[in-house]
Amino acid sequence: MTLERIKQLIREDKIILFYKSKAWRIKKNEIRKRDGYECQECKKQGGLTTIQQAKLDVHHVKGLKDYPELAFVNSNLVTVCVNHHNILDGRIKPKKNKFINEERW
Repeated sequence: MTLERIKQLIREDKIILFYKSKAWRIKKNEIRKRDGYECQECKKQGGLTTIQQAKLDVHHVKGLKDYPELAFVNSNLVTVCVNHHNILDGRIKPKKNKFINEERW
C-alpha cells in the first residue's frame, strides 16, 4: 500500500481499509513477533500480557491520520493489549492505582 493510497483513505474517512489490507496484516504480525507476542505497556509496568491471555493490537505511536508516512515504520509501531491500546488512543482513561494501606499514628 502506497503513501498516496493511505492519504486517500484518510481523506475519504475509509481508514478501516488500511487496517484490513494484506500489507498491514503482514506488518502487524512482524511487529508482534518482534515484541515477543507481549504487550509492551504491561511489560513496562512489570506485568505480562501475552497473545494467549488477551488480544494483542499493534499501536501507531504517532497516529496514522497525522503521520501517514510512518504507517509501516517499525520504530513507530508497538504491540499492546486491547486495554492499553484504548488508553493510548484516549478511548478510555487509565485506572489510578489506589494507595490502599496508609499508616496513621
